[in-house]
Amino acid sequence: MSGKDNGYLVGSHLEKMLRAGHFAVTGELGPPQSADPAVIHEKAALLKGYVDAVNITDNQTAIVRMSSIGAGTLVLQDGLEPVIQMTCRDRNRLAIQADLLGAYALGLRNLLCLTGDHQIFGNHPTAKNVYDMDSLQMVQMVTDMRDKAIFQCGDEFKGQTAKFLVGAAAAPFADPTPFRPLRLAKKVKAGANFIQTQLIYDIEAFAAYMEKVRELGLHEKAYILAGVGPLKSPGMAKYMKKNVPGILVPDEVIDRMLEAGKEWAGKKAADLSPEEKKARSKAWQTEGIQVCIDLIKEIQKIEGVAGIHIMAIEWEKAVKPIVEGAGLYPRPEVN
Repeated sequence: MSGKDNGYLVGSHLEKMLRAGHFAVTGELGPPQSADPAVIHEKAALLKGYVDAVNITDNQTAIVRMSSIGAGTLVLQDGLEPVIQMTCRDRNRLAIQADLLGAYALGLRNLLCLTGDHQIFGNHPTAKNVYDMDSLQMVQMVTDMRDKAIFQCGDEFKGQTAKFLVGAAAAPFADPTPFRPLRLAKKVKAGANFIQTQLIYDIEAFAAYMEKVRELGLHEKAYILAGVGPLKSPGMAKYMKKNVPGILVPDEVIDRMLEAGKEWAGKKAADLSPEEKKARSKAWQTEGIQVCIDLIKEIQKIEGVAGIHIMAIEWEKAVKPIVEGAGLYPRPEVN
């Protein structure tokens, strides 16, 4: 059952937006490293009305945080639709299926299947990972739970099935790059209904990737949301260009960020007054938001892109000006 079959799979708000042909907007919300629900409510308030659904990350960067299902339930109470993330790193197939039964019972309807960052990069580097299956296998498992009412072992459900709009991630520029469209094809064939990509800063490279995606007809079988994110400083842009695999940051993007702070060029941070540091940070952030807006406008011109996924973790305040600046507010209404 592909993501673009007639009839609703689960009837979530995100699914309705996509099926109606609207250019979708999803966001991201990182749960706290605590059990404080107020953090979730505060972040949800900043995103409500500006995104059609929001990803609730699952121990992102392998650091312990409030669970995606728990945080997603809180977000749902705030009138904002969650997309719960679930990684293969922390659970075997029994735990994944059990958690999904609970998530569905709590009213959660959107799911993003991820392999997960390796625990060596987090705050429990000696923890044992699981990786009982990979994200591709998880997509197949949860679509079978939904469409065939069977568990991964082949046993049938004894009552209500767990029905999710199933998403997967794509890294268009990860090595080996020529394999990326084919990897995406495998996830779509496994049943992924929507795809969220890694951050896009190189429009030319992404357009070339989407050309291959269209040649495979994948844009007709799943909804592809391009990942975008605001830059906070030239240093952030340089770091991603040099150190983050699978992200391409063109020099012109870095140059734009440097130009925004040219008034303070050549000055060491230690030599700046608190007021100057604040002004420089604001100038960089303003330009970072504008870069994101400009990227979205270019992405909208690429055939086969069904929306954007804004990754502004710990900077939820940036989502409002980005969505408004890109002409994507107010969000369309669907029934």
